[in-house]
Amino acid sequence: MNTLRADTIWRLMAPDDLGYVTTLAARVHPDYPEDTIIFAERLHLAPAGCLSLILDGQFSGYLISHPWRGVLSPPLNTLLDTLPAPADRWYIHDLAIAPQARGKGYAQLAITLAEQAARKAGLNTLTLTSTRHALQFWAKQGFAPEAVSAEEQTILASYDPEARLLSRPIG
Repeated sequence: MNTLRADTIWRLMAPDDLGYVTTLAARVHPDYPEDTIIFAERLHLAPAGCLSLILDGQFSGYLISHPWRGVLSPPLNTLLDTLPAPADRWYIHDLAIAPQARGKGYAQLAITLAEQAARKAGLNTLTLTSTRHALQFWAKQGFAPEAVSAEEQTILASYDPEARLLSRPIG
């Protein structure tokens, strides 16, 4: 069910949003801690892929995404320094919606916005690392597991033993 309202906006993330991002990330993903500097670096490297959800004037979610290359996902809580070039896919680093805002279509809209950013960058695949808690959500969004190497499996295990690298083509 989509109950998007006129007072809801996904907008480009601003540096002033990073405190809210870190707070929401700790609340929504307590088993997967990341330092504020990780989010700040992604915002610096790919501002077009970093969005904030504002609902009724309140910070209610975020999307952090960026161009990427290959199926070796970034380890949890690790700086990238630079983005790989040329990129061959768009990587969704994190998508978090505050509990009170879930189930209303905001996550699906964020995925659509990530697709738009990928298309603008000339990329036709979305990729992400899903933790065990989110596998069902991402499967409903059309993402399927990628074949991964032993090196990739080690990186995925840094998230949790059931984490999977998932991708889907952009339609």
